[in-house]
Amino acid sequence: MGYYSEQYNKTVDEILAEIRTALTAVDPDTAEALVNEILKAEKVFFIGVGRVMLSLSAFAKRLAHLGISAHCVGDITEPAITDKDLLIVGSGSGSTIFPLGIVKKAKSLNARVAHIGSNPESLMAEYEDLFVRVPVRTKEYREDEIDSIQPMTSLFEQTLLLLGDTIAKMMIDEQQIDMKSLWRYHANLE
Repeated sequence: MGYYSEQYNKTVDEILAEIRTALTAVDPDTAEALVNEILKAEKVFFIGVGRVMLSLSAFAKRLAHLGISAHCVGDITEPAITDKDLLIVGSGSGSTIFPLGIVKKAKSLNARVAHIGSNPESLMAEYEDLFVRVPVRTKEYREDEIDSIQPMTSLFEQTLLLLGDTIAKMMIDEQQIDMKSLWRYHANLE
Protein backbone atom coordinates (compact mmCIF):
# COMPACT_ATOMS: atom_id res chain seq x y z
CA MET A 1 0.00 0.00 0.00
CA GLY A 2 1.19 3.46 -0.88
CA TYR A 3 0.68 6.81 0.78
CA TYR A 4 -2.58 7.62 -1.04
CA SER A 5 -4.29 4.31 -0.29
CA GLU A 6 -3.24 4.59 3.36
CA GLN A 7 -4.50 8.17 3.69
CA TYR A 8 -7.72 7.85 1.69
CA ASN A 9 -10.22 6.89 4.43
CA LYS A 10 -8.67 9.30 6.97
CA THR A 11 -8.93 12.18 4.48
CA VAL A 12 -12.53 11.28 3.59
CA ASP A 13 -13.47 11.29 7.28
CA GLU A 14 -11.84 14.69 7.81
CA ILE A 15 -13.57 16.25 4.81
CA LEU A 16 -16.98 14.82 5.72
CA ALA A 17 -16.61 16.13 9.28
CA GLU A 18 -15.85 19.61 7.91
CA ILE A 19 -18.88 19.51 5.62
CA ARG A 20 -21.15 18.44 8.49
CA THR A 21 -19.79 21.26 10.66
CA ALA A 22 -20.31 23.80 7.88
CA LEU A 23 -23.83 22.70 6.92
CA THR A 24 -25.03 22.65 10.51
CA ALA A 25 -23.56 26.14 11.05
CA VAL A 26 -26.02 27.59 8.51
CA ASP A 27 -28.92 29.29 10.30
CA PRO A 28 -32.06 27.23 9.48
CA ASP A 29 -34.16 30.42 9.51
CA THR A 30 -32.10 31.86 6.65
CA ALA A 31 -32.44 28.57 4.76
CA GLU A 32 -36.21 28.84 5.15
CA ALA A 33 -36.13 32.47 4.06
CA LEU A 34 -34.21 31.43 0.94
CA VAL A 35 -36.83 28.78 0.13
CA ASN A 36 -39.56 31.40 0.52
CA GLU A 37 -37.70 33.77 -1.84
CA ILE A 38 -37.32 30.97 -4.40
CA LEU A 39 -40.98 29.99 -4.23
CA LYS A 40 -42.31 33.53 -4.66
CA ALA A 41 -40.02 34.37 -7.60
CA GLU A 42 -41.15 33.94 -11.19
CA LYS A 43 -37.58 33.13 -12.23
CA VAL A 44 -34.47 32.37 -10.21
CA PHE A 45 -31.04 33.40 -11.51
CA PHE A 46 -27.63 32.27 -10.25
CA ILE A 47 -24.24 33.97 -10.39
CA GLY A 48 -20.81 33.10 -9.03
CA VAL A 49 -17.38 32.41 -10.46
CA GLY A 50 -15.21 29.34 -10.76
CA ARG A 51 -16.05 26.34 -8.60
CA VAL A 52 -18.72 28.38 -6.80
CA MET A 53 -20.57 28.74 -10.11
CA LEU A 54 -20.31 24.99 -10.66
CA SER A 55 -22.04 24.43 -7.31
CA LEU A 56 -24.68 27.05 -8.14
CA SER A 57 -25.25 25.51 -11.58
CA ALA A 58 -26.05 22.21 -9.88
CA PHE A 59 -28.46 24.06 -7.55
CA ALA A 60 -30.13 25.70 -10.58
CA LYS A 61 -30.49 22.34 -12.31
CA ARG A 62 -32.05 20.78 -9.21
CA LEU A 63 -34.57 23.64 -8.97
CA ALA A 64 -35.38 23.12 -12.65
CA HIS A 65 -36.12 19.48 -11.79
CA LEU A 66 -38.70 20.85 -9.35
CA GLY A 67 -40.38 22.83 -12.14
CA ILE A 68 -38.84 26.17 -11.12
CA SER A 69 -37.67 28.50 -13.87
CA ALA A 70 -33.94 28.60 -12.99
CA HIS A 71 -31.17 30.21 -15.04
CA CYS A 72 -27.43 30.77 -14.80
CA VAL A 73 -26.31 34.30 -15.64
CA GLY A 74 -24.41 34.29 -18.91
CA ASP A 75 -26.07 31.23 -20.44
CA ILE A 76 -27.08 31.77 -24.05
CA THR A 77 -30.75 31.11 -23.18
CA GLU A 78 -30.81 33.43 -20.14
CA PRO A 79 -34.01 35.52 -20.12
CA ALA A 80 -34.36 39.07 -18.82
CA ILE A 81 -34.51 39.54 -15.06
CA THR A 82 -37.43 41.58 -13.68
CA ASP A 83 -38.76 42.85 -10.38
CA LYS A 84 -40.60 39.53 -9.99
CA ASP A 85 -37.36 37.54 -9.98
CA LEU A 86 -34.61 36.45 -7.60
CA LEU A 87 -30.86 36.50 -8.11
CA ILE A 88 -28.92 34.06 -5.95
CA VAL A 89 -25.27 35.03 -5.73
CA GLY A 90 -22.59 32.79 -4.29
CA SER A 91 -19.49 34.56 -3.03
CA GLY A 92 -17.69 33.59 0.14
CA SER A 93 -15.91 36.91 0.50
CA GLY A 94 -18.73 38.98 -1.01
CA SER A 95 -16.15 41.09 -2.81
CA THR A 96 -15.64 39.19 -6.06
CA ILE A 97 -15.89 41.83 -8.79
CA PHE A 98 -18.00 40.05 -11.42
CA PRO A 99 -20.79 38.81 -9.11
CA LEU A 100 -20.82 42.17 -7.33
CA GLY A 101 -21.39 43.94 -10.65
CA ILE A 102 -24.23 41.56 -11.53
CA VAL A 103 -25.81 42.13 -8.11
CA LYS A 104 -25.73 45.90 -8.65
CA LYS A 105 -27.33 45.48 -12.10
CA ALA A 106 -30.04 43.16 -10.72
CA LYS A 107 -30.90 45.65 -7.96
CA SER A 108 -31.11 48.46 -10.54
CA LEU A 109 -33.78 46.33 -12.24
CA ASN A 110 -35.57 45.85 -8.89
CA ALA A 111 -34.89 42.13 -8.63
CA ARG A 112 -34.51 40.52 -5.21
CA VAL A 113 -31.00 39.38 -4.25
CA ALA A 114 -30.05 36.51 -1.98
CA HIS A 115 -26.35 36.27 -1.15
CA ILE A 116 -24.91 32.98 0.06
CA GLY A 117 -21.51 33.74 1.52
CA SER A 118 -19.28 33.84 4.56
CA ASN A 119 -18.62 37.53 5.11
CA PRO A 120 -21.63 39.38 6.59
CA GLU A 121 -19.82 42.72 6.21
CA SER A 122 -19.02 42.33 2.53
CA LEU A 123 -19.38 44.83 -0.29
CA MET A 124 -22.60 43.01 -1.29
CA ALA A 125 -24.29 43.67 2.06
CA GLU A 126 -25.88 46.94 0.94
CA TYR A 127 -27.50 45.26 -2.10
CA GLU A 128 -28.72 41.96 -0.68
CA ASP A 129 -32.27 41.32 0.48
CA LEU A 130 -31.24 38.11 2.20
CA PHE A 131 -27.89 36.86 3.47
CA VAL A 132 -27.40 33.14 4.05
CA ARG A 133 -24.17 32.71 5.96
CA VAL A 134 -21.96 29.71 5.39
CA PRO A 135 -19.29 30.65 7.95
CA VAL A 136 -16.35 28.79 6.44
CA ARG A 137 -12.80 29.79 5.53
CA THR A 138 -12.57 32.29 2.68
CA LYS A 139 -9.79 34.44 1.30
CA GLU A 140 -10.77 36.99 3.97
CA TYR A 141 -9.58 34.71 6.82
CA ARG A 142 -12.06 36.21 9.29
CA GLU A 143 -11.60 35.04 12.89
CA ASP A 144 -15.11 33.58 13.11
CA GLU A 145 -14.79 31.40 10.01
CA ILE A 146 -14.69 27.61 10.29
CA ASP A 147 -11.19 26.51 9.38
CA SER A 148 -10.49 23.82 6.79
CA ILE A 149 -7.72 21.38 5.97
CA GLN A 150 -8.75 21.62 2.32
CA PRO A 151 -7.22 23.95 -0.25
CA MET A 152 -8.50 27.45 -0.70
CA THR A 153 -12.33 27.64 -0.59
CA SER A 154 -13.15 23.98 -1.23
CA LEU A 155 -15.27 23.75 1.91
CA PHE A 156 -17.42 26.72 0.82
CA GLU A 157 -18.00 25.22 -2.63
CA GLN A 158 -18.87 21.78 -1.21
CA THR A 159 -21.20 23.26 1.39
CA LEU A 160 -22.88 25.42 -1.25
CA LEU A 161 -23.56 22.35 -3.42
CA LEU A 162 -25.00 20.37 -0.53
CA LEU A 163 -26.97 23.35 0.78
CA GLY A 164 -28.70 23.49 -2.62
CA ASP A 165 -29.50 19.77 -2.47
CA THR A 166 -30.69 20.10 1.14
CA ILE A 167 -33.04 22.93 0.19
CA ALA A 168 -34.37 20.97 -2.79
CA LYS A 169 -35.00 17.89 -0.61
CA MET A 170 -36.87 19.97 1.96
CA MET A 171 -39.00 21.50 -0.81
CA ILE A 172 -39.81 18.02 -2.13
CA ASP A 173 -40.78 16.83 1.34
CA GLU A 174 -42.82 19.90 2.26
CA GLN A 175 -44.70 19.88 -1.05
CA GLN A 176 -45.06 16.08 -0.92
CA ILE A 177 -43.71 15.71 -4.43
CA ASP A 178 -43.52 12.16 -5.74
CA MET A 179 -39.85 11.56 -6.57
CA LYS A 180 -40.75 9.59 -9.70
CA SER A 181 -42.64 12.59 -11.07
CA LEU A 182 -39.44 14.66 -11.09
CA TRP A 183 -38.12 12.72 -14.07
CA ARG A 184 -40.50 14.63 -16.36
CA TYR A 185 -38.22 17.66 -15.88
CA HIS A 186 -34.98 15.74 -16.41
CA ALA A 187 -33.09 16.11 -19.70
CA ASN A 188 -34.22 13.37 -22.09
CA LEU A 189 -31.99 13.94 -25.13
CA GLU A 190 -29.48 11.49 -23.71
